[in-house]
Amino acid sequence: MDTISRENNISYLPFAGLIAGVIALILAIVGLAQVSKLKSANQAFQDEQTAKVSAIEASASAATSAADGATRSINSLQRSTQEAFGQVAGEIARINGEIVKIQESAAKPKAAAKAGAAGPAVAGPDEYLIAGGDTGAKIARAKGVSLPDLIAVNPGVNWTALKVGQKVKLPKK
Repeated sequence: MDTISRENNISYLPFAGLIAGVIALILAIVGLAQVSKLKSANQAFQDEQTAKVSAIEASASAATSAADGATRSINSLQRSTQEAFGQVAGEIARINGEIVKIQESAAKPKAAAKAGAAGPAVAGPDEYLIAGGDTGAKIARAKGVSLPDLIAVNPGVNWTALKVGQKVKLPKK
């Protein structure tokens, strides 16, 4: 009986192994499909990011070029402004020289006319200390003397460039 009972006794172990193998094969196929999808999605994401980086690089390059152009323009404007200021300063100096000549020539006839009438202007013992905003005409009015006399007793004074603290002689009254 032992032999017969062994023959009728079917072992389910090989079937269970076969079923487990088929399930493992199905799971492997599903996993492979998922990995393929992820690879494709990852590649698309990388392509998109690469395009964005390229666009940013192009924008940065354009901004750098614009900044270089602006720097060149600013430097050119600065040079031309410096040249213009130099020309204006030269012209102002020339005009100041002409003004001094005109003042000197205007003062000489008046001083000569006064010299003939009352004698030459003579410096008195008083001095005046130049303050901010003073001019020859203001000083003459304030001290009650004539401008030509004030100029005559101070021959070395540049009346167009008075300096604060500078001393000038006052004519005798």
